[in-house]
Amino acid sequence: MLKIKYKVLKHAKQLPKIQYQTRGSSGLDLYSANRKPIDLLSLERVAVPTGICLSIPTGYEAQIRPRSGLFIKNGISANFGTIDSDYRGEILVLLINLSKNNFSIERGMRIAQIVFQKIEKINLELSNNLDKTTRGQKGFGSTGIKEDKP
Repeated sequence: MLKIKYKVLKHAKQLPKIQYQTRGSSGLDLYSANRKPIDLLSLERVAVPTGICLSIPTGYEAQIRPRSGLFIKNGISANFGTIDSDYRGEILVLLINLSKNNFSIERGMRIAQIVFQKIEKINLELSNNLDKTTRGQKGFGSTGIKEDKP
């Protein structure tokens, strides 16, 4: 199991410990470390502090992902984000309120999850010719939304 060091900042003391909620969880929940409630208006975006910093090893990244319950119940979604291995600042979660109602982000709320992934560096090679595929240049919606029935 990969070990990643983390630091808890002063304004995040007394927040719950960051841990997997179940044995099968792939993400660790992140908690809001705002000192006062943040009133998130409909369609408004905000960066919410978590009060933690990470020491992600080279060759890995952390991904911020939404919590499905927060989204389906309240319309609050975390923007997918990447935390690079050389970043050592506080983790901020970018939230957006996609509902018609205002939402209050209270201190200590579980607002997002973080997943760690191994990454591979690549070398891009400029070329005028790319390999051909069945899909080719067909883009958005090109595979349809329903299977055609015979």
